[in-house]
Amino acid sequence: MIISRYKGFADNLLIALNIFIVFLLLADGHIVIPQWLQPTGRMHPLVLHFPIVLLILAMLLEFFRFMPEFTDDKLYQQFTTTLLLVGALFSAITVIMGLFLSHEAGYANGNLQWHKWFGVCVTFIATFIYWFRGKSRYNATIARVNAIVLVFFVIVAGHFGADITHGDNFILAPVMHKKQVSVDKAIVYQDVIQPIFESKCNGCHNAEKSKGGLILTDQASLLKGGKTGKLFVPGQPQVSLLLQRIHLPDDAKNHMPPNGKPQLTPDEMKVLYLWIKDNANFDQKVVSLPAGDSLRTIASTFLKPAEAVEEQFDFAAADDKTIKKLNSNYRGVYQLGTNSPALSVDIFNRTAYDPKMLSDLTEIKKQIVSLDLHKMPVKDGELKTIAKFENLRTLNLNYTDITGSTLKELTSLKYLRSLSLAGTQLKPHSLDQLGAFKSLNELVIWNSGLSATDIQQLKTANKKVQIIDGYKNDGKLIPLNSPQIKNTAFVFSKPVPLVISHPIKGVTIRYTTDGTDPDSLHSAIYQPGVMIADNSTIKAKAYKPGWYGSNIVSAAFYKDSFRPDSVQLLSVPNEKYRAGGAKALADGELGTMDYNAGKWLGYQIDMQVLLYYNQPVTPHTLTFNCLRMINNQIFLPNEIQVWGGKDKDHLKLISTLKTGEQKKDDPTVITGMVCKLNVSAPISCIKLVAKPIYKLPQWHPAKGQPSWVFADEIFVN
Repeated sequence: MIISRYKGFADNLLIALNIFIVFLLLADGHIVIPQWLQPTGRMHPLVLHFPIVLLILAMLLEFFRFMPEFTDDKLYQQFTTTLLLVGALFSAITVIMGLFLSHEAGYANGNLQWHKWFGVCVTFIATFIYWFRGKSRYNATIARVNAIVLVFFVIVAGHFGADITHGDNFILAPVMHKKQVSVDKAIVYQDVIQPIFESKCNGCHNAEKSKGGLILTDQASLLKGGKTGKLFVPGQPQVSLLLQRIHLPDDAKNHMPPNGKPQLTPDEMKVLYLWIKDNANFDQKVVSLPAGDSLRTIASTFLKPAEAVEEQFDFAAADDKTIKKLNSNYRGVYQLGTNSPALSVDIFNRTAYDPKMLSDLTEIKKQIVSLDLHKMPVKDGELKTIAKFENLRTLNLNYTDITGSTLKELTSLKYLRSLSLAGTQLKPHSLDQLGAFKSLNELVIWNSGLSATDIQQLKTANKKVQIIDGYKNDGKLIPLNSPQIKNTAFVFSKPVPLVISHPIKGVTIRYTTDGTDPDSLHSAIYQPGVMIADNSTIKAKAYKPGWYGSNIVSAAFYKDSFRPDSVQLLSVPNEKYRAGGAKALADGELGTMDYNAGKWLGYQIDMQVLLYYNQPVTPHTLTFNCLRMINNQIFLPNEIQVWGGKDKDHLKLISTLKTGEQKKDDPTVITGMVCKLNVSAPISCIKLVAKPIYKLPQWHPAKGQPSWVFADEIFVN
């Protein structure tokens, strides 16, 4: 509780803060928040909970303030006054912080404006109540109305604040009904990919709050990307920024979603990878993908309902003794659910079958909803018995002896939804009565003796029934799996065998060693025993008659004949990209596209390195292995200089390699830049200087800034 001698100061502070808020509102379009003050604004989400609690508690006390038992209670009255004053003060401070924060990039109008004005009103109303609650005309009715109004404004301001930080309808989302889409109607992006963004990403990347200039709420914004460039490259998941960020370590600065937020599940990461790999099609239906396609398989799991809805039946359960009596070695009678009266019946063992096994079931004819007779020698005449099972939903007659001549008997089954007649010998007119089935929505008739014409006529006449007629080989080819390069080490000093395999027998694997794409006519055929002796970029593709060729796989191999005895960094890499220090350049461990994974040295200044040899060497080439990722400001070195000599004090220039103009659409690659060395006598020391682009061109988002140079290995041969 504020001591009375400080109350005057607190009153004056409250007035001053309100005046400052009015100033900030009037000068809103002309204010620039200095960088040193921005942390104050960013404390807004941290501080705002305190005034919310204080003001709601103060209004609760204010609501009952004029009750007889409290009017003369000095402690109650003084405590309420103090609580309201403190709440109003913290509310004003929170509003000021919020106004500072609203000037930062990434916040749009809309919810922000509503949140701002409701928040400002909370402070003004709280201040009004504080100053006028002691007036003679202030009574119980006014106090209660004020309390209700202020609490209402607090709640609404909080609602819009939650929408800004967590996305639209954050508060009500868990209780709002979400329409489930069936697999046959689902679109991959709309019904699988976008819901992932909505649940894990849109809280920070929406139209109201677009961190990094990135919005993930619609197709156009996804394709636009953010400040760091395009979000993904269709067909190239390995170089897509989205996948790079989600696969960073959880505690990495650029990991998404940020540490502490709900993380993507392995299936969510996998489906994003597969969608991008499949060219990020925004209109493709799930069912339009090939039956065995990985994207279709995983996407289908996202479309399954969280809970299966159990059908309710209005008939009584059968007697337990009757069910027990009907169960035998060749007939199973099962209850569908613990509390369900519905029964499922399976009859098996063709040699033991007797029509009486069906007629005995009339004791439970009302309870049977599923009957499986597949491969039983059931005749046409026995369908009359089955027709008595009035609540039957599913009937399996696959590979029975029926011809379809008495199928009309089953039209009386008003609940029959699925009928399977595969492997039977139906006659062309056996299914003329199909339209008489009231509830039928699935008919299985593959390998049933009907011609393609008969089946097509059946489909045309019964469009409401899904007619399953099996797989027809229409001559379309499907692609092979990619071959697998099984080598575990890609840096070598002596020749190593190339190991490529394929899971399908009989395939021909063709490969190249110069980085060109293999073809089915001219490229070498892989055979075990092929050796890699020099720097090589292996590309391999599988072929087999009757199949499309596979996708190409590639791997880079580096020869390192003269590994240095020690390495010294003359210039210090950026503190975020120091890998293992100098030893990282000669440890034989190659970096990946994930430049944050601790395998790369990163520079925005000249990279200067000394390589020392205890025994003099006579090298001919030096390969500088580096990364190019234009969107992330990572370019190839603008120039590489190589110096050599007997020691670091006696060096001369032995090679210069200049990179041509690098363009906006240059592909993301890990590449070895080869410098040919002019060495006439053995040397013991090599100095490498890799220079970045000191000022990036105007077309780059970081124009005027230096590029990054990322290196992971130096190979000398």
